[in-house]
Formats: sequence, structure tokens, C-alpha cells
Amino acid sequence: MSTLTITPGTERRLVNHVSLGQTVRNSFTMAYRGLLKIRRTPEQLIDVTLQPIIFTLMFTYIFGGAIAGDVASYLPIIIPGILVQTVITTSVVTGIQLREDMDKGVFDRFKSLPIARIAPLAGALLADTVRYAIATTLVFVMGFIMGFRPEGGIVSVIVAGLLVIVCSWALSWIFAFFGVIARSASSVQGISFLVLFPLTFLSNAFVNPDTMPTWLQGFVNVNPVSHLVSAVRDLTNSGAFGADAWLALLGAAVIVAVFAPLTVRAYMKKA
Repeated sequence: MSTLTITPGTERRLVNHVSLGQTVRNSFTMAYRGLLKIRRTPEQLIDVTLQPIIFTLMFTYIFGGAIAGDVASYLPIIIPGILVQTVITTSVVTGIQLREDMDKGVFDRFKSLPIARIAPLAGALLADTVRYAIATTLVFVMGFIMGFRPEGGIVSVIVAGLLVIVCSWALSWIFAFFGVIARSASSVQGISFLVLFPLTFLSNAFVNPDTMPTWLQGFVNVNPVSHLVSAVRDLTNSGAFGADAWLALLGAAVIVAVFAPLTVRAYMKKA
């Protein structure tokens, strides 16, 4: 009886030609792996548990009286801004952890498994949506404790949270790309925050752009983060899903369309 010999090259081709269904299953398995890592090392959740609480308290009580006259009047402005800033900042961790796993050789071990090569990358991005959901929930809970009462109702609050999670997931493709091409996790963090800080602070998240210099207002008004913040404010304060929400979704789609192929291509070269 003849035996079938599978060479390393043949094994690699078999792994590369897995079905779409298996790719999806493998991706969710890798996502579950990411959740298990969080359960075993809960300190990974510090940025999505303590940061929303600290930022909400700090920005509200420091700037509330100066900007809006009192804290209660500032809450409908600052809670959507803090929500967007916190969740978007959390998406940076995607690229950092991806780079750390690649440096530790974790992804090299995945190569020997009969799974879709893209599954570890897709799984990492899926698992991080749980982090975004935790941060989103904590910001709204803190706002409620401090007196924030969304006029748009609970359904609009949920839609606003989902909108932020979707846009942050789209943005995480940029940081995943940095994680694949960068040489170290520290360089991923440095590059990511260099991109992120101008987008979050030069926006309408904390103050009205009308108080800014004219030249700065131009950037703030076209900043995609400003559109996302405005969309969340419209949803939470009036229940309106308006033009800013559609622009935020359009921006998220453009980011995924551009950076998902770039990230996958760069990852496949190294996987």
C-alpha cells in the first residue's frame, strides 16, 4: 500500500486553500484565544476600565465650569467626546499586542497549524471589539452616575455605542498595519499616538470649535473624529441619526477598504 507524503511546501499550500467557512471558524477560534488571554491576564483591561473612569471625572470636573458654566451642562458635551477619545485610544492596543505576539514567535507557531493563515490577524481584531464594548459601557455608566441623562433614549445610546465600536474597529486596521510593519511594540505605540493625538484633541470632543482660531477650525471641521463625536452627541442628546453618523460610517468604510488589504498583504509576507 502506498503512503501519501506531505512535504512542508504541500502542507503550506493546503493551509492556504482552506474554505471561507473554515477561515471564519478559525478566526473566531483565534478571537476566543484573545479573550482567554484577557481572562488570564486581567491587567490588560486597565486601559479600558480605569482610563474611562479617570478621564470622565478629570475632564468633566476640571473643564465643566470653565466651558459650560457647570458640570451638569457640560455632561451632554463631554460624555460623547470622552467616549470617542477613550475607545479610539484603546484601538492602539491592537497593533501593540500584534507586534508583541510576532516578536515572541507566537505567529510562527501558528504557521505549523492547519488553519487559515489570516485567522490569527482576524481573530486579534475581533477580540478587541470586546475591549471597545467594555470602554463604551463604562463611559456611559460613569456619565449616568455623574448626572448625564441622554434625551435620545436607551436605543439611541446603544446605537451610538455600536457606532463608536464599529469606527474604532475600522481604525484598528491602521494600527494593525503599524504592528505588522514596525520593528518593535514601542515603535508601534509611538507612531500610533503620533497619529492619534492630533485627531482626538484637535476635534470638537472637548470644546466648541467656534472658540478656536479660524485656521484651526478648518482642520477641526473636516476631522473625521469631529464627525463621529457630533454623531454620538446627536444620537444621545436627540436620538437623531444624521449626516455626521453617515460620514463617520463612510470614513470607517474607506479606512477598512484601504488598510485592510495593506495589512493583510504585509502580514501574509511575514506569516
